[in-house]
Amino acid sequence: MKLSYFVKDLVLKHTFTIAHQSRDIQDTVIVMLEDGGFMGLGETTTNPFYGMTQENICSSLEASKDLVLSGNWESPEELWELCKGVFENNPFAQCALDMAAWDLYSKKKGMKLYEFLKLNPKNIPLTNFTIGIDTVEKMVAKMKEVDWPLYKIKLGTDHDLEIIKELRKHTNAIFRIDANCAWTAEQAILFSEELKMLNVEFMEQPLGKDDLEGMKEVFKYSKLPVIADESCIVASDVKKCHGLFHGINVKLVKAGGITPGLRMIAEAKSLGMKTMVGCMTESSVGITAIAHIAALLDYVDMDGAMLLKDDIARGVVITSNSITFPEGNGIGAELVH
Repeated sequence: MKLSYFVKDLVLKHTFTIAHQSRDIQDTVIVMLEDGGFMGLGETTTNPFYGMTQENICSSLEASKDLVLSGNWESPEELWELCKGVFENNPFAQCALDMAAWDLYSKKKGMKLYEFLKLNPKNIPLTNFTIGIDTVEKMVAKMKEVDWPLYKIKLGTDHDLEIIKELRKHTNAIFRIDANCAWTAEQAILFSEELKMLNVEFMEQPLGKDDLEGMKEVFKYSKLPVIADESCIVASDVKKCHGLFHGINVKLVKAGGITPGLRMIAEAKSLGMKTMVGCMTESSVGITAIAHIAALLDYVDMDGAMLLKDDIARGVVITSNSITFPEGNGIGAELVH
């Protein structure tokens, strides 16, 4: 068994802005797990909002080496449990390792990951394409650059409704909106009425993650479904979101990987909640991993690699009417540079 990792810079096609940050380059960490002639790939991007850097991610991965190489695990789930103490404060690093373990494990089984999980790729919902905060003119230009039937629109400005009204003039596509914690309960309830008339499907994380009283009001009075993101980071958050949100958006990077992601999806379904998996602007390594579990979901946001100027990997190919997995077993993504 061999564990290695390295850092890469992912250059974006356009500056990507949400309510609390902007970036032109997304740092990422790639993990390689090799055993018996097989090699598994995993990925995690960095995120200053959550305090996750290349340095502390790599430090956590280094700290896990003895456990990973001990041989005291057979399945990805066993490795996740074995290492959870090391990664207690760094789920981003654990995600990359867990993803690589799933890739390696399913390759050893001679199966694609979705085959091992007994999932049908024909059931994968269409991903949205994300439009970051910008001038309305530039947001319209981005929609024209990528003509897509389903857009996620990032909001969190002083003129959010005006943005959606203007964008609606240029497309008949369905909109999803993501305020990234920027609104009050009063705003979310009020906006939901007009947004519904503007063919918006749902609102993602309209309020701050700790505004539970506000979310009770939004859940009760909103004209649109509300989906948790920042309020649902790890498995223990799912139950807390029941009765406050209609569904959850699981980010594998924040949750700690595919292993806890699958648990969160199963629990949400058992509570009658909608399920979604979102991305954190990963390359085709992370995006292809998401695609393998996407048949479990009601909604999916796996457009990260589509936002890159230069992808470092080759993997799942997504169009507005098809999804094509790579030929290889496991997750199947391959690094190209």
